[in-house]
Amino acid sequence: MVNSMTGYAAREGSAPGLVWSWEMRGVNAKGLDLRLRLPDRMGALEAPLRDRMSKALGRGNINLTLRLARTAGSTAQSVDEAALQAALAAMAQATRAAEAAGIVVAAPRPADILAMPGVFDGRGAEPDPPEARVFLDDFERLLAAFQEMRAAEGAALKGVLDRQLDEIATLVEASAARAAARQDAIADAFRANVAKLIEAAEAVDSARLAQELALLAVKADVTEEIDRLRAHVTAARDLLGAEGPVGRKLDFLMQEFNREANTLCSKSSDTELTRIGLDLKVRIDQMREQVQNVE
Repeated sequence: MVNSMTGYAAREGSAPGLVWSWEMRGVNAKGLDLRLRLPDRMGALEAPLRDRMSKALGRGNINLTLRLARTAGSTAQSVDEAALQAALAAMAQATRAAEAAGIVVAAPRPADILAMPGVFDGRGAEPDPPEARVFLDDFERLLAAFQEMRAAEGAALKGVLDRQLDEIATLVEASAARAAARQDAIADAFRANVAKLIEAAEAVDSARLAQELALLAVKADVTEEIDRLRAHVTAARDLLGAEGPVGRKLDFLMQEFNREANTLCSKSSDTELTRIGLDLKVRIDQMREQVQNVE
């Protein structure tokens, strides 16, 4: 099962006096990068959330956000009596000191008194959040939805990769056919070159000549490159049908594909084979771009 690294899920929950919302986003990354944004009072959730995410997800840059809010009607305006008395006493003391210095002080307005720090709490008391178990159970449903979306995107991505791999396999076989067809032409060229060397040289070291011809034959032979490309196609098909995260292995395999295609082109010495090799490099590069999305 191929999973994509991109995904999104959102969920809402509620308790008496409180509502919350989850949001989970995933994008591409080389490894697993978990970034959690939790309310100040919910720090104890971070460790168990990270543990669950690490076990369920293999790769990706994952952002998880939890937001809390009070429900309508849960706000209770309150006055701190002790803070109010302290504020009034401080204001009386300041008024007496000002009057003693000949400064006229206007009587404070009730709104000014309530605005003093600690006297009036217009937000009301924060409702106590539910137990951590409630949030963790709710998160499991969020995580399931997130994984479902990544799996759906992965299924579509696998279809693209299968088609691209089929194109690569077709080009590999075309390379093999062209390499086989050019063998006679290469042999004729070698014989012609040998004849010219023998005619031009007064004395030819037959052992050295055989060695040079063998080196030329090895340099022109692309059989090993084609065999390795075929093996890479088989390995890629196996990975696309394997369980668990396979993105890193596929990415490494695409590098091997590209290496063999480069060697094929450099050893070609044939216009048609070079053209096929260049087309192969293009398909490999296109597939590698898609592989970057695989978990």
